[in-house]
Amino acid sequence: MPIAVGSKAPDFTLKSKTAAGVSDIKLSANFGQKNTLLLFYPLAFTGVCTQEMCDISSGLNSYTDLNADVIGISVDSPFAQEAWATKERISVKLASDLNKKTAADYGVLLPDLGGFGATSARAAFVVDKQGIVQYSEQTPTPKDLPNFDAIKATLAGLK
Repeated sequence: MPIAVGSKAPDFTLKSKTAAGVSDIKLSANFGQKNTLLLFYPLAFTGVCTQEMCDISSGLNSYTDLNADVIGISVDSPFAQEAWATKERISVKLASDLNKKTAADYGVLLPDLGGFGATSARAAFVVDKQGIVQYSEQTPTPKDLPNFDAIKATLAGLK
């Protein structure tokens, strides 16, 4: 069960790989500065995950305009995420939760997805500048997308 609205968001430091190299993404780096939209997705190179991240990438400015940083998180390695982002032109920051700790901390770790082992569920969290969860959603199935209208409405109320 995903962590509840009003909870303190578990901080994390996850690896990200881009053409510029490997870097750390730390949730608390946004505290006091901007809100954060965390999008957990099961696996790179899959249909629904590709659709979701490509749609978010094409509308990334709408989140920037709402003073929000968007971070996509999966259990894939940062190298697989980089290859996927390059192939699909995904511009969302992607963070590797290879040890699955962050998905577990947010209550969205699925023990087994279709025989592939533990992955994160598809889930969305809005974390405000103070580090408090303002929106929490785990979709009914990994094939369902989060309610992006509700996410944007939450972010608009935090500006």
